[in-house]
Amino acid sequence: MATRISLFNHKGGVSKTTTTFNLGWMIASKGKRVVLVDCDPQCNLTGMVLGFKGAADLETLYNTPGIHNIRDALAPAFESRPSMIVAADCQQVTGQPNMVLLPGHIGLAEYEVTLGIAQELSGSLPTLQNLPGAISFLLDEVAKKYNADYLLIDMSPSLGPVNQNLLMTSDYFLVPMTPDYFSVMATDSLASILPKWHAWSLKAQQQSVLQNAIYPYPKKCPKFLGTIVQRYRLREGPTPSKAFEAWIDEVESGVRNKLIPVLRKNDMLLPDDVYTKNGIMPGKPLLQMSDFNGLIALSQKHQAPVFELTDEQLEQSGVVLDRTKKSMEEFRRLYSEGADKIIVMTTNANGT
Repeated sequence: MATRISLFNHKGGVSKTTTTFNLGWMIASKGKRVVLVDCDPQCNLTGMVLGFKGAADLETLYNTPGIHNIRDALAPAFESRPSMIVAADCQQVTGQPNMVLLPGHIGLAEYEVTLGIAQELSGSLPTLQNLPGAISFLLDEVAKKYNADYLLIDMSPSLGPVNQNLLMTSDYFLVPMTPDYFSVMATDSLASILPKWHAWSLKAQQQSVLQNAIYPYPKKCPKFLGTIVQRYRLREGPTPSKAFEAWIDEVESGVRNKLIPVLRKNDMLLPDDVYTKNGIMPGKPLLQMSDFNGLIALSQKHQAPVFELTDEQLEQSGVVLDRTKKSMEEFRRLYSEGADKIIVMTTNANGT
């Protein structure tokens, strides 16, 4: 069974999509088969991977015969069609043979209301019993079709029913953050909302109507892998500027003192030694890196991770090229270390 990892923060602008793409590529480069899952109706991950420039490109994909995106794949359950959910046809990621993409759909948001009603009332309205387990069933089918080791799920910046369902049916989750006031506030919000989602999920797992559904609601409890702090400016060398360093400290303090105690209480943490053996201290990020600056635009232009851009794609020379390549190698090192930690932590969650 593939390992399902959600990247979630209801604060926008924290590089969830960039992280999903670059981290997924690095995990795939280590011999793991990876499916990127675009669950954000904005479809930024789909656009990045496939090089789409706008809605017209998405429409072309949607109008292609067959099932090529997450919304159409879920339609049998959400639109009461007389057919079973089957795995969608994923898109091969250019340049990375071990990775495919399950494209997103701008219409996935249309299922929010229906799913929300189902998750609140499915115990009393059996006609809705197949919806809470439908997304999980689809992801399992996709994983089996592509013999995946990992599914990395790019989620939207919201606290809606789809995100609730995605997170609570994942095996693990990462929380991308930026060093600013809004990420500090988002940590407080997560510490409040995640216990409520966990309580709902436990209740759903105990409802016979959901367990006997065509698409049973899975019995899972997602475990926190850590935070990923990005998009800060450097002082000299790898050190964050003083202002960003202060916000990084605030974020770490919030995670350590507010989020982690709540996750521990709700059994959403791995055993302590799993973190310590991988060099992750309480509150400290699993992965921390500075702003990509101009590399992110080039990454999107060439559908390549920031650490795989060629000299030709960089369109630079001399000292500027040398400086950029030095930055790229640092990003490669950081993503490689992060991928190694994730693989070890998820392969042997008990730390034995």
